[in-house]
Amino acid sequence: MAASKYNARDVEFEVENFASPGTWVAIRTAQGGSGEGGINTFSVGHEYETTDTTTFASEGRAESQNMQEGKTLTLEGFRLKDKVTGALDPGMALIEAQAARLGEDSLVGFRFAAPGDTNWTVWPDAHFQLGDSGGGNNDKVAWACTVTRSGPETTAAKS
Repeated sequence: MAASKYNARDVEFEVENFASPGTWVAIRTAQGGSGEGGINTFSVGHEYETTDTTTFASEGRAESQNMQEGKTLTLEGFRLKDKVTGALDPGMALIEAQAARLGEDSLVGFRFAAPGDTNWTVWPDAHFQLGDSGGGNNDKVAWACTVTRSGPETTAAKS
């Protein structure tokens, strides 16, 4: 089969519930929820730390090596609240609570998968930082967070 493009809106995201380890809660996109999803943009970021390996033998040409690699995933979209109860969308509420946790408690699992993937990409230890929230006169309220991987990633079969 030839490789083909896929829709960003069809990527799935889940956060592990810190109060119930091993329980995963969806962060809803339009396709991955009840048809009303908050997330409408995501981006995966890569960062590298290098070390200088230049010596006199380099003859004036810089030399270096990657020594550390990091990953982040930013989610952005609209803040979702239940009109009757005022409760925040379960995935967003969990991320907001997790972002307030500190130290060892700040780490929890996060996973994502593209359409057709049979495995999740899992960040067993990740921490969350909330982005700006708000809007203008004719806007829906925005919501954003950045997920930062701590340590290596792994995979897990999708059920």
